[in-house]
Amino acid sequence: MRKGSVKEVLAKIKHDPRESEEDYFMIIEHRGVYGDVKRIPVRDIELGRGYFFVGEAQIPYHRILKVVRRDGSVVWETRKNSRGKEDPDRT
Repeated sequence: MRKGSVKEVLAKIKHDPRESEEDYFMIIEHRGVYGDVKRIPVRDIELGRGYFFVGEAQIPYHRILKVVRRDGSVVWETRKNSRGKEDPDRT
């Protein structure tokens, strides 16, 4: 499931001719409210260095919780500890 960074996974989806970005979406942690998540189609994003863009909105990669294929299979998922923080021991 988790192979490489989320940015690498998204770049592969967007640029590999064998993939179709129409077949993928991301689940992100929406800013401000704990547990509030938002679904964003991969086709709607532009990749940047430390951020991705949805229209004019700039969103950091660390907010991505999952990248999911249309059939429901998770292709990338963040590794969070019980406090909701990235677990540095699980890279």
